[in-house]
Amino acid sequence: MTGGRIPVGERFRGFRARLAADGVFRPQRSSVRLGHGPKVGAGPAEGAPPAGAPGSADAPVPPRDVPSVARRRGRGGRGGEELRVPEAEFTSYYGRPILKAPVWRWDIAAYLFTGGLAAGSSLLAAGGQLTGRPALRRAGRVTALGAVTASAYFLVNDLGRPARFHHMLRVAKPTSPMSVGTWILTAYGPAAGLAAVAEAAPLLPGRGVFSPVRRLLPPAGQVAGLAAAAVAPALATYTGVLLAGTAVPSWHEAYPELPTIFAGSALASGAGVGLLAAPCAQAGPARRMAVAGAALELWGAHSVETRLGLLSEPYRLGRAGRLLRAGRLLTAAGVVGALAGRRSRVVSALSGTALLAASVATRFGIFHGGVASARDPKYTVLPQRERIRRRSEQV
Repeated sequence: MTGGRIPVGERFRGFRARLAADGVFRPQRSSVRLGHGPKVGAGPAEGAPPAGAPGSADAPVPPRDVPSVARRRGRGGRGGEELRVPEAEFTSYYGRPILKAPVWRWDIAAYLFTGGLAAGSSLLAAGGQLTGRPALRRAGRVTALGAVTASAYFLVNDLGRPARFHHMLRVAKPTSPMSVGTWILTAYGPAAGLAAVAEAAPLLPGRGVFSPVRRLLPPAGQVAGLAAAAVAPALATYTGVLLAGTAVPSWHEAYPELPTIFAGSALASGAGVGLLAAPCAQAGPARRMAVAGAALELWGAHSVETRLGLLSEPYRLGRAGRLLRAGRLLTAAGVVGALAGRRSRVVSALSGTALLAASVATRFGIFHGGVASARDPKYTVLPQRERIRRRSEQV
C-alpha cells in the first residue's frame, strides 16, 4: 500500500456504514458472515430463526418508500386494505386521451338544427305551392332563407375563416360527407334564396323598370322552390351521415339511426313553422308533416337509447339524456296539439312552438351524447374488447 491511500477493506466498511445509517442496508449478524458458523448443507444454528423469517440473516428488507404490512393493516394486524393490484382504469394512452373529443362548440349543434329547419321549411313551402296554399308557401320560403343563412353563419364561424368554405368547393369527393355537404349547401342556398325573393314580387311597382322583374319573379320562384325542395332531403340527412362517419363511439355506432332522426326532426320543425304562421284552413300539410316527422324522430331516438348497449348510455345520462327526454315530450305534445287544434289558432301556434323546441332539444341531445362518449375511455375500450371476443368465438 502506498502512503496516504485508504485500504479497500476500510473503504468498503465505511460505505456499508453509511448505507446502514441511511436505512438502506442492514448488517447481517449471522455467524455465517463471521466465518465460524455451520458448514454448507448443515441445518440452521441452534436458537437461530428459520430462514426467511423476520430477524433472520436472509430476511428481505423492504424499500423505504413501501409501507410495511403491519402499517397497511392497522393496529393489531387487523383491518386495513387488501394487498392486491388496483383495478385498471381507462384514463389515457401514454398520458394522452384514448380518443380525442370533438373540438366542435355549440355553434355546430345550432348548425345541425338550422340546416334541418331549412330543409323542412322548403318541403313545407313546396307542399303549399302544389296545393294552392299561399300562406303556407310564403312562411316556408321565408323561413328556409333565414335558416340557411343562419346555418351558413354557424358553419363559417366554426371553420374560423370564410375562405375555408370556398376551398372545400375546389374538389368534389363523393366518399367524404363534408365535401358532399358543402356542395349540397351550395346547390340549396341560391334556390332557396330565389324562391324567398320571389315572395316580394307583389311589392314591386307594376310600371317602369321593375315591371319585367315583377312578372318574371313568380314563375322563377316556383321553379326555384321545387328545386330547393328536391335538395332538401339530402340537406336534412347528410349531417347525420357526417356524425356517423367520425370515430366518436356513440355517433359511429348509431349510423343507421342518425339520418332517420335528423330527417324526422327536419320534418317536425318545418311543420312547426306551418302551424305557427299559416291559418288553420291552410295548415293541413303541416299537420301531416308533424305526424310523419314525429314518428321518425321518436323511433330513431328510442333506438339509439336501447339498441347500442353500452354506447346507448351517453344518450340516457347527463345533459344529453335530459335534452332527449325533453325532445320526446315536446314532440308528443306538439303532435297531439296539431291534431286536436284543427280549428284553434292558439293551439296550433303552441303546437308549432313545441315542435320547434323539440327539434332543438333533439339535435343538441345527439350532439352532447356523442361528445360525452368520446370523453370517457370506457366507451372506446370496452366495445373494442367485446368485438374482439366475438370474432375469437366465431373462429
